Amino acid sequence: MVLVRSVALLFLCIPFLVTAQYTDVINSNRPGIAVSAYAVGKNVVQAETGFLYERRDHNILNTNSSAFGGELALRYGLLLEQLEIIYEGTYISENITFENFNIEERLTDFSRNRLGLKYLIFDPYKSPEANKPNLYSWRANNKFQLKNLVPAVSLYGGATFNLGDNPFYPEDGTISYRAMIATQSRLTPKSVLITNVAYDRISTDFPEWSYAISFSHAFRNPKWSVFVEHQGIDSDRFSDLLVRGGVAHLFGPNFQADVSLGASVKNTPFRAFARTGISYRLDFHKDALIPVDQGQMETKIKRGNTKKKARKKKKKRKKDKLDF
Repeated sequence: MVLVRSVALLFLCIPFLVTAQYTDVINSNRPGIAVSAYAVGKNVVQAETGFLYERRDHNILNTNSSAFGGELALRYGLLLEQLEIIYEGTYISENITFENFNIEERLTDFSRNRLGLKYLIFDPYKSPEANKPNLYSWRANNKFQLKNLVPAVSLYGGATFNLGDNPFYPEDGTISYRAMIATQSRLTPKSVLITNVAYDRISTDFPEWSYAISFSHAFRNPKWSVFVEHQGIDSDRFSDLLVRGGVAHLFGPNFQADVSLGASVKNTPFRAFARTGISYRLDFHKDALIPVDQGQMETKIKRGNTKKKARKKKKKRKKDKLDF
C-alpha cells in the first residue's frame, strides 16, 4: 500500500510538472551515491555498472571484514521526458573474522536490490526566455548567482526486494518500500550541487533515514570532473556517516568511466572503500515538435506588416519634404 501511495503521489503532481532537461551528453549518477533530480530523457536506455571493494574494522565487537562486489543501475526514460524507471542492484561477498573466537564467516547476497520510479516535478530552467545567456558578458554567464541555488526537484517511489534468506537483512520481509526527494542546483555552468533525503525499508521493523549531499565540478577540459560527497544513515539497526570523493572521465557523449574512494568518520565500524565503473547509454531520444499557435503567428505577421507600412509612410514623408 505504501508503494501504491508513493506512486500515486507522483502522478497527482502531474499538473505541476515541467519539461525535463535532456542533455546531449550522458547524465550519470556515478561515481557518487546521490541521485540526480533529472531523468535520462524519453526513450533513453542507460546502464551504470562497476565494482567495489570495502574493508571494515569494528573496535567494540573486535571483528574485521573485507567485501568485494558488483553494482548495476538500469535507467529508462519511460513515456514522458520527466519520468524514468530505475533498477539498482549491489551484490557482494563479504568475509568476516571474529577475532575473539577465531571464527570466519562468509556472507553473500544483495545488499541493494530495488526498483522505482522518479519524476521531475519542478525545473527552474523550464523557461528558455527567463534563462537566456548574456551575449555581452562571459562573466555574467559563468559567475555564481543567488538564483542558481533554486533547485530542480524530483520525487521517487519504489520497493526493495529480499530474495530468500538475506544474511545482510535477516529481519526484513520479501518486500519493503522507499521514498525519496532529490534536488539539483546548477551553481555555475561547471558546478552542480545534488541533495537526496530518503526514507527506506518502510514497513520493516528497522526503517532507515538517509541523506546525501554531493558537489561536482568540471575542469576547464570538460571531459574531466571531480566530486565530493557526504552521506548519513540512521536506523535502529545501523547508523553511519560517510565521506567520499572521486573523478570521472567522459570518453564520448554516451560513455563515461569513473573511480572513487571513501571512508566512514566513526570506528563502529570503521569503513574504507573504493569503487570503479562505467556508464553507457543507448540514445533513442527524439526532440518533440512544438505545435505553432496559429493565432499568435497571425498576430505577429500583422504586427510585422503594420511596422513595415509605418516605416514606408515615414520614408515617404521625408521624401516629400525633400522634394518640396
